[in-house]
Amino acid sequence: MAQQATPVRTARLGRAFGPEPTAVSGAVLLLPGGDEASSRRPSPILATASVRALGRRLARAGRDEGVAVHVVHYRYRGWNGSEAHLAADATWAADEVVRRYGDVPVCLAGIDMGGRAALRAGGHEAVNSVLAMAPWLPVEDVAAPPEPVKQLAGRRVMIVHGTRDERSDPELSFRLAARVKKANRDVCRFEVHSDGHGLHQYRDEVQALAEDFVMGALFGWVVSRPVQDAFAAPPPLGLRMPLAAGFGSSWKR
Repeated sequence: MAQQATPVRTARLGRAFGPEPTAVSGAVLLLPGGDEASSRRPSPILATASVRALGRRLARAGRDEGVAVHVVHYRYRGWNGSEAHLAADATWAADEVVRRYGDVPVCLAGIDMGGRAALRAGGHEAVNSVLAMAPWLPVEDVAAPPEPVKQLAGRRVMIVHGTRDERSDPELSFRLAARVKKANRDVCRFEVHSDGHGLHQYRDEVQALAEDFVMGALFGWVVSRPVQDAFAAPPPLGLRMPLAAGFGSSWKR
């Protein structure tokens, strides 16, 4: 009996959140978390749980602008060392957006290991902005090359991190942001004081901040004063900007 070939795994885009716009003028790719090493396929339900609420919010906010918001379903659960599978899938997803929608700006928005993937894949020519929430980053090792940052030149970059994150060290994202700032002035970082890895304690504020950043980056909306100040402030001030309790509660879009 002939041996059956192992099927090739492929990444895919989840269904767009909300009603499909008649004309897409910008896209958000949501990159869920993952593991440092795993060859297993992610569970579609569990893997996307961390980004579904944000996806719904961004779809509502950008409905009139023609935004398309998709979750990226990875081939593997793990980053897997030099294979960097999650970043490769994020790059594929940006290619897929161009194929489906044409030349529209793309924001990569990731959490946990998806935040690392967003930062790594941010050099794709269609990407104009990167949002990394509680990004998992490797511990700095003199024997290993540091995380690359030059690909982020010309992109608008925001990092958001809880100060009590016990899974991904917030100091590592601060140091990365400082290196990005040397290659790209258009970067800021917000600290969510006393919040943990999932950013649950101040979820409403974090999602409001994400909406503010993404809509500004994709469609030129005027962003809030705290975000303006964070981008304008020199390091370390603009890279340790506190996210105020109640942020976004008084907006009238």
